[in-house]
Amino acid sequence: MKVAIIGAGNMGGAIARGLAKGTLIADSDIIVSNPTAAKLERLTKEFPQIRTTHNNIEAANGADIIILAVKPWLIKPVVRELKVKSKQILVSVAAGINFEELSHHVVSPEMPMFRVIPNTAISELESMTLIAARNTDEEQNRLMLQLFNEMGMSMLIPEAQMEAATALASCGIAYVLKYIQAAMQAGIEMGIRPKDAMNMISQSVKGAATLLLNNETHPSVEIDRVTTPGGITIKGINELEHNGFTSAIIKAIKSSK
Repeated sequence: MKVAIIGAGNMGGAIARGLAKGTLIADSDIIVSNPTAAKLERLTKEFPQIRTTHNNIEAANGADIIILAVKPWLIKPVVRELKVKSKQILVSVAAGINFEELSHHVVSPEMPMFRVIPNTAISELESMTLIAARNTDEEQNRLMLQLFNEMGMSMLIPEAQMEAATALASCGIAYVLKYIQAAMQAGIEMGIRPKDAMNMISQSVKGAATLLLNNETHPSVEIDRVTTPGGITIKGINELEHNGFTSAIIKAIKSSK
């Protein structure tokens, strides 16, 4: 199966690297196009068998899957240039471009399409990737989930949920990082070196996430396990609530929708 990635920016490059590190697509079956050479050179330095080109049409010809990793305002000219065939699968990573808009620019509006929203952790194969499908069958859906599960975790959702899910999973990673940054500042004030504080908090966040992902549990259950009566943790939890922590998170995520 051959995959063409149009655009070698942060997301296109990360997807190319993720596919190359995975087991489903051979490096030699990945081709990446980009108008400038520097990003392509960095990519082939890491993965010499990945093919590169400056020509989008050359990249798309013969590809089974075409991944559009360009800015939203470039979707229209790029898709119209490619003249994607109905037997190919079109995957758009452009936020805010819905299927209805995308269908206006392709030769065959009934062709299989996916909208994919990863987050920046895809570069570490730890993305939470959101996938919506149109005109696809079960086999194509499974394939897309398999591809992006190798780069973290993926989830197939209705297109109507994409905006809300993007706020949770794509914008949401920034809110988690903001918590880590704030906790680091507290640690530094209490005398802990910045790098040590960052590692302590980052591992704690990773551990909390792993508890939830690996067990049939709930945040409230895990919080109860560390908040003993009269203990130091419940004092901190209550202080967070007194200062509107939960409300601030809810408002931040809803404002990102």
